[in-house]
Amino acid sequence: MGYNLLNLLAMAAPQAGQAPNEKAQLLQMLGMMAFFILFMWLFLFRPQQKKAKEHAAMLKTIKAGDRIVTNAGIVAIVISVKDKTLAVRSGDSKLEVTQASVADIIEKGQSVDASK
Repeated sequence: MGYNLLNLLAMAAPQAGQAPNEKAQLLQMLGMMAFFILFMWLFLFRPQQKKAKEHAAMLKTIKAGDRIVTNAGIVAIVISVKDKTLAVRSGDSKLEVTQASVADIIEKGQSVDASK
């Protein structure tokens, strides 16, 4: 039989003169909350956690000579890697940026001479 959602909801509504089933309403509310939490986890939190893990793994692979782009859009070549920062060269400038500000590694490179 082809019941649609409105028919199912109409069948679940209490008839006139009957007391509503409080246990059924409570179970329905808890079911909806569980569905909402599952939906939020599957479509919002899980992909965000996966992306954060991939970014952390990428940061561990940075080495001198890699060409990177920062969140600010600066394209630079890594000169040296420290615990939480990177010494980079962009054009004629030498900068020190945090590792967390690296958005992507454009290309893996060879070792760079820091005296340039």
